[in-house]
Amino acid sequence: MTPTEPDVHQPVVEQTSQPRKVDGGGGRRFERSRLRLGIVIAVISGALAFLVLQGLGNATTYFYNADEAVARRAELADDRFRLQGTVVPGSVRQTGGEVDFEVEFACASVDVRHQGDPPELFADGIPVVLEGGYADGTDTFASDRILVRHTSEYRTEEADRLALAAEQGCPT
Repeated sequence: MTPTEPDVHQPVVEQTSQPRKVDGGGGRRFERSRLRLGIVIAVISGALAFLVLQGLGNATTYFYNADEAVARRAELADDRFRLQGTVVPGSVRQTGGEVDFEVEFACASVDVRHQGDPPELFADGIPVVLEGGYADGTDTFASDRILVRHTSEYRTEEADRLALAAEQGCPT
């Protein structure tokens, strides 16, 4: 091997007397854009998580029959939940933008004050589901939504609950 021929087995090392230039701006720009991208992804992920939790929170509104709500009054305090019962005949009193009435299930009744107009199908003796919670310091259920189901659909979907209420029938 002659000194002019390079050895292919030896690594080539470039020797210069000038110092190597380091790219001072490009690497930092790349790091900054990665940081910005990471922040944007974190913000979007946080917003999506918030929306999912809000949706789940609304979907997990608990459902109680009137007798269960009466038994758990202290525990429910000011929680929002759904209350199911049958409108007690003769109890409906509408005044201004409110409707006062009672619902009953398994011989337990709950006084209800509904804010707003009731749905068209609302009437004495019909099964309803109410959304709201107990008014502060009272045993009155403050409702802001009344769900009236068509009687045949309701009786099919809630057959077990209605059968139990009929078995435990209230003394008249």
